[in-house]
Amino acid sequence: MDAETRGRGEVKMDAETRGHVDAERIFAPGAARPTDHLSASPRQRVSASVFKWLVLVSRIALAALFLFAAGAKLTILKKFAGNVAELLSSLHINYERWQWPVTIAVITAEILAAVLLLVPRTIRTGALWAATLLIGFSTFALYYVYVLHGEKLECNCFGGIIASQLGVTTALRNLGLLVPALIVFFGTKRLRRPQKSTKEAEKF
Repeated sequence: MDAETRGRGEVKMDAETRGHVDAERIFAPGAARPTDHLSASPRQRVSASVFKWLVLVSRIALAALFLFAAGAKLTILKKFAGNVAELLSSLHINYERWQWPVTIAVITAEILAAVLLLVPRTIRTGALWAATLLIGFSTFALYYVYVLHGEKLECNCFGGIIASQLGVTTALRNLGLLVPALIVFFGTKRLRRPQKSTKEAEKF
């Protein structure tokens, strides 16, 4: 066998070896196959699309709700501050000193929740912060009625647009809003998983 024949044989073996290595790398366990996206059934694709829209609608609605609540409070700022003063007084807190700081803090917290929900990188943080606010408002409403036995007071959560007294109704409404907050928190994590898997597969 001359040198030229041996050289051709070595080149052929190297090509076959590289082919086997590339095939193993592409079709290794956990790696994305070119046809993986086609294996999902139409029902699965529809379910994924519906779930994606559910998370998006819940996110936008929750952000809009907090922006609306903050804006409504600003339209009746003095009246809302008066309600805060009365609540602080029932807690035996110096309302003259803390009336405006607490009022501004509540409105700022609601605006912050909306902003976090709207920014893509902080969606889950926004959902968690929104849930914290909703639980906090509900807990205080029940505490005010059943522990402090406070007088009936308009919460002005949505300014003068939606009238509701601080108590069980307000607490149940806030707790009901936990549903979209939880959908956004857990749903966003689920939607981000395929993106991470795709990025990891592209590295190979």
